[in-house]
Amino acid sequence: MARVRQEALSSLLSARDVRDLAGRLGVRPTKTLGQNFVVDANTVRRIVRVAGLSADDVVVEVGPGLGSLTLALLEVADRVVAVEIDPVLAAELPATLTERARPGVSFDVVLSDALQVTELPGPPPTALVANLPYNVAVPVLLTMLQRFDTLRGGVVMVQSEVADRLVAGPGSRTYGVPSVKTAWYAEARRAGAVPPPVFWPVPRVDSGLVAFTRRPAPPTSATREEVFAVVDAAFAQRRKTLRAALATWAGSPARAEEVLRAAGVDPSTRGEQLAVGDFARIAAAAKES
Repeated sequence: MARVRQEALSSLLSARDVRDLAGRLGVRPTKTLGQNFVVDANTVRRIVRVAGLSADDVVVEVGPGLGSLTLALLEVADRVVAVEIDPVLAAELPATLTERARPGVSFDVVLSDALQVTELPGPPPTALVANLPYNVAVPVLLTMLQRFDTLRGGVVMVQSEVADRLVAGPGSRTYGVPSVKTAWYAEARRAGAVPPPVFWPVPRVDSGLVAFTRRPAPPTSATREEVFAVVDAAFAQRRKTLRAALATWAGSPARAEEVLRAAGVDPSTRGEQLAVGDFARIAAAAKES
């Protein structure tokens, strides 16, 4: 049975702490790195609650910044691996965690672009919990799910519109490539809204929490890359029928129709009407015919 943490809480960063620490380091949040630091203790503890972590979890966090969420994660999980692209923040974070985290926890700070990380120190990660930079949120989430199949689930905070796309189902106006590719790996759901004032600097958009739980990929003889190629082609011209949208991918409209019928999919259907399992069948039909 997973151990549940019932010990003294860490000393979390207040809004003043965040600003003072940034000032001392000469850090000015940049849009280039998507830096919006969480300055509200209730918000970071809420994220941890939604993630449903236990002491046994090994948590990977992308973009820890000054450590607001990292400290909240270490109130529950015994180990956190934080991946930070900013060298100044990565160098300072160990001191902050050593000073403020509860005794007995372990952590590593990895200085890297999360999109380039292929391995992490220590035991394999079991959960991803992160305030993801808006500009790379979708590729980071999909990359982590692809590279670390031990991730059982987690919670990411993203721009509200991105959250809508990640959790959308077939037929929704926000359903698209991020929706299907996320569904390949996991079941995702909206887990609440996050208002702009909890961040510094305050963004001009709302944020949202997306909770996800790993599930097996749809059964198919096709590879993930082959299935994703069908998804990309179908949504590249989302208003066209699949017969037309998949013509280049298949080699011709006639070949696209042949493959679709072999997969049991109506060629006049649009990509936005298909679930991830349908795309898996199309990729398999192309491979087998």
